[in-house]
Amino acid sequence: MSETTSVSPWKQTIIASMTSYIDAGSIVAGAAGMSLWQKYLALESWQVGLLTACSSNAIGAAVGALIGGMLCDRFGRKFVYTYDLLVYIFGMLFIVFGVSTPGITFTVGSCTLTLGYLLFLFGYLTIGLAVGADVVASWTLIAEQAPAENRARHCGSAQVFWAIGPAVVLLMQAALGYALGEENGLLANRIVFGHLILVAFVVWLLRLGMPESENWKKAKEQEAALIASGKVKRLGMVNLLSPVNLKTVLFLCGVYVIWNLAAGTMGMLLPYIYQNVGGISNSLSCGLTVILFAASAVSTLTIFMALGDRISRRLIYFIIGTLFALGWGLFLLPGEVYAKYQLTLPLVGSVPLIFVLISILIGINNGSGQQAFYQLWCNELFPAHYRASAQGFTFFVARITVGIWTACVPVIMGKNGENFATAAAIMVGFALFSLAVGTIFAPNTAGKTLEEIEKERYGEG
Repeated sequence: MSETTSVSPWKQTIIASMTSYIDAGSIVAGAAGMSLWQKYLALESWQVGLLTACSSNAIGAAVGALIGGMLCDRFGRKFVYTYDLLVYIFGMLFIVFGVSTPGITFTVGSCTLTLGYLLFLFGYLTIGLAVGADVVASWTLIAEQAPAENRARHCGSAQVFWAIGPAVVLLMQAALGYALGEENGLLANRIVFGHLILVAFVVWLLRLGMPESENWKKAKEQEAALIASGKVKRLGMVNLLSPVNLKTVLFLCGVYVIWNLAAGTMGMLLPYIYQNVGGISNSLSCGLTVILFAASAVSTLTIFMALGDRISRRLIYFIIGTLFALGWGLFLLPGEVYAKYQLTLPLVGSVPLIFVLISILIGINNGSGQQAFYQLWCNELFPAHYRASAQGFTFFVARITVGIWTACVPVIMGKNGENFATAAAIMVGFALFSLAVGTIFAPNTAGKTLEEIEKERYGEG
């Protein structure tokens, strides 16, 4: 198949950004249906935690990112694009057609697991592997082909689709739940997962005509020349141990890994939290979370994409990061505040006004906060030789840690959310730590080409 080399930067950006729709969509589809699957498969709290830990929100994506990043740097960004969404579709089939098998069980130590649960878990893990590899490839490609003066605008596109995916998923879940009835909520969730298969297949077809990254091809030619001259053996993950790279890795972990402990909980468990802490229905919690992702999309378009290349990124980061800490802090208000102030939403009913405010504040951060800056800085601060590997490694650390944390959150919360204030207080701490690291150590890279940034950091050699 011939490669089309005349694909415009914006077309490449949009096609690559669809990864974020698929990734975030799969995370939130799982969150929207988690309580339904918990009931259908008769899951204990620790089994819910294991599902979230192995999903595209955590360990599955972590391993996929680590492997995918190295493959991207070794064989090219397009190599990963050619195969990963097919793996994603394969894993999705185990979710869409998952069944309960109470009579078929396996005993592991003191734990008894049904075949239905194990197959469901396998589907979650497979989706996560594919998503992790795809996110690294797509985010790297977006940054490499974006014009220097509009890099934040292009990178922000991925964050827009990161918001659109969950919004569509939650609207579908709420609408189907309303149309089919609460008793058929699980069927609605299967349909939601099924639409992601269709989207993934269409995106895969579009990607077959995308060109390879010119930045990567140039870097491979330079690397081959250095190897031939005997100056290096091969550039790769080992280079992350150099002083300048190690400092950058620690900086990015402070920004993104710590923030993601709270944000990952939001992405995977927020409807679950709303239902258990606020005592609201599944459809209402999904409708409420749509507000969060609508705020996220608007925030990305009007703040990060509009201003990220034009005003102080440090200032943007500080303001948006502060809103995130404030949003989680509202969960610490007394329960009577939730009951006293209510807002009536069309079709779905009354909801605590505090929940609406939380959704808006966290949504603004989700679109223009730590993740958007992490995507931008991770691609700016590492050279093309191992840019994807570096992003894959930091993404791996982020998703592994959030996998461990989200496995603990349902247990900390308690079956009915009676201890959630403890978890919320910890997440406020995560938000404040990430806020401080990014504000203090934000790099000055706006408007510079990737080559200029590389020369500043590593010199001419």
